[in-house]
This record gives sequence, structure tokens and C-alpha cells, in this order.
Amino acid sequence: MPVLNDLLTLASDLAWSAAEIILALRARGCATEARPDRSPITEADRQSEAVILRGLRAATPHIEIIAEEEIASGHLPAHSRDMWLIDPLDGTREFAALRDSFTVNIGLVRDGRPILGVVAVPACAEMYGGIVGLGAWKQDGAGRHTISVRPPPVGGLAVLRSRLGAENPALLAALPDAPVASLTVVESALKFCRIAEGSADAYVRLGRTMEWDTAAGEAILSAAGGSLLVLDGGALGYGKPGWVNPPFICRGGL
Repeated sequence: MPVLNDLLTLASDLAWSAAEIILALRARGCATEARPDRSPITEADRQSEAVILRGLRAATPHIEIIAEEEIASGHLPAHSRDMWLIDPLDGTREFAALRDSFTVNIGLVRDGRPILGVVAVPACAEMYGGIVGLGAWKQDGAGRHTISVRPPPVGGLAVLRSRLGAENPALLAALPDAPVASLTVVESALKFCRIAEGSADAYVRLGRTMEWDTAAGEAILSAAGGSLLVLDGGALGYGKPGWVNPPFICRGGL
């Protein structure tokens, strides 16, 4: 079994490769289709996942892979102790609308909990990574540097929200008992990363998400000192039937 640092490097390299494919397809023009559940899919989703799957299966054939497009096509992987969870293009609506808040997510889960993750932000030429217990980092034009969550700001929390369901009053009710200074729409796993780097403080998700949406981001957030909890205060488990998550809250240094 490769050591975790080697697996993080593998995931990082594959996420960059996928990001390059996504950007090339966006520059060329990429039609959007609808899945049976009406969620969008593009050729960028498919090609990104294909390059990630090839790389992971060649390097780590002993690790099961849970990948969004394979699951959508009817592939039913077995639950195992170690599992890669892949969202090859998180935020397809953002990608299709030519906005920049879309990501490539690769997370590794062990015994039902994320232990490492990378999130690439292709349009911004950024990548976040982390190993739980060993720390998190961000790579951008200035190089790679360590990141961590911040204490609650005196002026109030910077809260992130998704575009869909943003007006749900239960969202604010689920937040910690602290003043809210701002509510900002950010899509995809980028929300986890913004909290991990200390530029935001909380994110409540009440709508449906899947395990591949959260595994990489949760690993980075945890590695940076933050947490993701379901609304009753417990940990979010992985390997659930159908891979569906309950509502949860992400917290920085709260």
C-alpha cells in the first residue's frame, strides 16, 4: 500500500490532468446534456473522469473507486475499507454557464472517513490538498503554502451558500449562535476550500449531496483544522446505501 503522501501526489497529478482537459473543452465549446434525473452532464465530465479512472486503476488497483459518472451509468462498486471517491466536474452548471466555481474532486476514504483529498479549481489555476492529521495546503501562482481555518471574526461570520435553496430560512437556523456578517454564493467543493484557507467560516447544506461531492473537501477541511458535522452533531459517514448524504454543516475555527 503506498504511503499517504504518495497517494496525495497521485491524486494531485490526476486532478491537474483532468483540469487541463476541462479547460480545453470549455475553450472549444462543450454542449450540455441532461441525465434521467435532469442533472446536467457534459463531455468534460466524461473525459475528466476517464483520465482519473485510468490513472487510479493503474497505480492503485487494490483500491475500490466510487466515481460519479460510473455510478450514473449503472456501475455498482463493492464497499471496502479503502475507497477513492471521485467527482470529475463538481459544479457542472457553473461550467456550462461559463462561471468559474467548478472543481475536480478526488478523495480517499478509509473505514468510512475521509483521510486525504485534493480539489482542483481549473478556472483559477488553483489546487487544494490535505491529509487528515498532517495538514492542508493551497497551490496557486505564488507556489504551495500551508492553509488553516481562522477563529471567528469579531465582526461576524462569513457564511457560504449554494445557489439552489439559498433562501431556505432553516439555513441560518442551523448556524452556530454567532452574528453573520455576509452570505455569499459559492458553488462546488470550493466552499470547503474557502473555509479551510480561512477566507470564510461556515457552510450549511440542507439539500441533497452525494459522497463524491464531499469526501475530498471534507478531508481538506479537516486537515486544515475545521470540521463537517451532520445536523445532530455527529460525523458524516461514508459508504452509505446509495451514497447519499444527510444535511450537514461545515465549520472553520468555530
